[in-house]
Amino acid sequence: MSRFLVLLPAPEAEWAELPPEEHEKGQRSHEQFYRDLAAGGHEILATSPLEPSAQAVSMRPGKDGGAALVTEGPFTESAEQVVGFYLLESEDADDLRRICEQFAARGEHLELRRLA
Repeated sequence: MSRFLVLLPAPEAEWAELPPEEHEKGQRSHEQFYRDLAAGGHEILATSPLEPSAQAVSMRPGKDGGAALVTEGPFTESAEQVVGFYLLESEDADDLRRICEQFAARGEHLELRRLA
């Protein structure tokens, strides 16, 4: 049994400006993803959206071994931010990849990674 992390990157500013119909379409896509995972025997261990990246607190090593450098906001400035995740457990990595590809084909952006 392996564990996988599905990261959900998205451009936060663009998503916030979409009409309600697009948000509903996204919700239906996630509901179908849940059903597909269950049908394939893949277990969802945890899933959640994340607060906006502007509310993140980033921490880096301080200079010359000093105190950590703490900043408000995301670790990096980029067009897309990680806005949510799924932590999954599966015995069939190929089938999980197939289901993730179907999820992406419905318009979702994702990154699938096996936990080391």
